[in-house]
Amino acid sequence: MTEIADLGYAAILTAFAVAVYAAIAAFVGARARIHELWLSARNAVFVTFGLTSIASAALVYSFFARDFGIRYVAEHSSSDLPLVYTFAGWWAGQDGSLLFWAWVLSLLAVIVVLQGQKRNREQIPYVAAVMMGILAYFLGVIAFSANPLEKLPVALSEGAGLNPLLRTSDMFSHPLTLLLGYVMLTVPFAFAMAALITGRLDDWWIRSTRRWTLVAWLFLGLGNLLGMLWAYRVLGWGGYWAWDPVENASFMPWLTATAFLHSVMIQQRRGMLKVWNMVLIIVTFSLSLFGTLLTRSGLISSVHSFAMGAVGPLFLVLIVLVLVDSLWLLWARLPGLRSELRLASMLSREASFLAHNLLLVGV
Repeated sequence: MTEIADLGYAAILTAFAVAVYAAIAAFVGARARIHELWLSARNAVFVTFGLTSIASAALVYSFFARDFGIRYVAEHSSSDLPLVYTFAGWWAGQDGSLLFWAWVLSLLAVIVVLQGQKRNREQIPYVAAVMMGILAYFLGVIAFSANPLEKLPVALSEGAGLNPLLRTSDMFSHPLTLLLGYVMLTVPFAFAMAALITGRLDDWWIRSTRRWTLVAWLFLGLGNLLGMLWAYRVLGWGGYWAWDPVENASFMPWLTATAFLHSVMIQQRRGMLKVWNMVLIIVTFSLSLFGTLLTRSGLISSVHSFAMGAVGPLFLVLIVLVLVDSLWLLWARLPGLRSELRLASMLSREASFLAHNLLLVGV
């Protein structure tokens, strides 16, 4: 069974290298207008999805095979654990949930690239470059700091089992919906960055990502509601809003995503709030990473938190990189983001939308 773990880890390492290549090749191919290089990058996107699928399959197989020679399996499974919860071990801990994050993002990159064959052909390479760059960072963290297929020096005869708080049907609703919401926010962020990089600053990126943002917003909302019900039933806190810091952190990107969905309507109809919409999507994606940081850093005491390790600082670096690079691009493109119209009155519909936006962000 150790051969399966070796195969999975080799797939992670290879996926990291291919994702780095895809990000660079997509950007250079689009910038230099080398169509063959973009085609190569597009194929690399497909290969990365295949490799992350192999790594994920290797981890899931190790759970079902009760391979307690793998540290992550031994920590989150046992021989008497029901099969349904055995599968949930994939995302029950830090390392596995990061691999799930990467696998979903690689799948979304494939979908975006395939959709790009019909529309936004000039911008899609930049979208792919941003998505694959973020995916490469995640795969690097997994490969070198949070390997879910790491083998123990000596295989254990029995695993520690799954945390009793996680042995519930909610394990298939709350974590999955929340993770999907987090990951899907990468798509509108990548399109926004592509708009800033290319200088095409009309509402094409909003029209292209409206459904993506709506689905991400829906998953985030469901994740928070299902998490609230889980806490009410299992933890017995007895309050609808007695949430711990990690749960509040997952609520924050939902608030800014709600503001974004309202604000983009003003840009589409009136050509206003272009800078504000860019700021909102940057903040929303950064907050999704911030929620991941809180869970993985050990900075706060929470039923969701994992032990302090190297992963927390690495996520902090990623957040800083995202904020610095995106805000620098935004600053460079400010002249082209001027509103086509101005607020006619503080009592106008546009002013009302802006007030609602400020309220949601203020919360």
